[in-house]
Amino acid sequence: MSSAQTEQAVVAESVHRVRSEPRKRAVGDHLRRYWQLWLMVLPAIGFIVLFAYVPMYGIQLAFREFDVTKGLTGGEWVGLKYFTQFFNNPQFGQIMVNTITISLWTLVMGFFAPIVLALLINQIGSKQIKGLTQTITYMPHFISTVVMVAILQIFLTPGSGILGRFFGQTSLMGDAGAFKHLYWISEIWQHAGWNCIIYLAALSSIDMALYEAAKIDGAGRLQLIRHVDIPALLPTAGILLILNMGGVLGVGFEKVYLMQNTLNITASEVIATYTYRVGILGNQFSYSTAIGLFNSVVNFAFLILANFIAKRVSNTSIF
Repeated sequence: MSSAQTEQAVVAESVHRVRSEPRKRAVGDHLRRYWQLWLMVLPAIGFIVLFAYVPMYGIQLAFREFDVTKGLTGGEWVGLKYFTQFFNNPQFGQIMVNTITISLWTLVMGFFAPIVLALLINQIGSKQIKGLTQTITYMPHFISTVVMVAILQIFLTPGSGILGRFFGQTSLMGDAGAFKHLYWISEIWQHAGWNCIIYLAALSSIDMALYEAAKIDGAGRLQLIRHVDIPALLPTAGILLILNMGGVLGVGFEKVYLMQNTLNITASEVIATYTYRVGILGNQFSYSTAIGLFNSVVNFAFLILANFIAKRVSNTSIF
């Protein structure tokens, strides 16, 4: 190495040391100043590491031939065998169509319903009526999935149910064409009131001077909603949409499985229920792990894509 190269290396090392030392001091000062807060959040960090990151060790099962006597890492390495098996499965197309259809219906309708509900509740002048309306709308959120599906079955019983009597002897729970609509409508009814709370919080933070200025300019109620309320909700709505896109293929297993029967299985078989059948009931653990990993990768890709688009369009993003 020449003297010039040696001198450049020394200068580069000195610059790196000068830049890193203030950064280290800043981190040390931050920890000394806020160590109580870090101590409080430490159990949550440990919980996430234990239940979200440690289980990732088992992902390798998707690339191995599982042998219960050899554990997760003792099986033969088979590469992408189980991914190929899933893609070549005759049910792959139908499963993906069902999963995407149900997810998108739930995502789109479940995204707008809380916003509309929050805007309507925000227009109620009486605090008592407003509080009562909020309570009534978010109470269904606390109904368990089992009870919710039981309510659907009772209401839709052909001939005797509150709603079923309007369809004669046709069972909507056994109608493959009605399955996705029953799913997303019941999801909205159950969770729209709860999900609108965050939008109501955003609306409550709006400066009243904006309403007064708009009224002076002659704005009516619809103009107030359009030019004051909706712009205030857009940043919150953008963040929630990005987060929801991360679970676009994550159709709830419990509800779909409970609503599923032999008559509607062509429309209700989704990735989650198929994984349960082949993995738990069929003891194909490597195959089911590969399907679950594929599902997670697709969800992650949707999350990154949604975040990128939102950042370019509205400068709103989560990272």
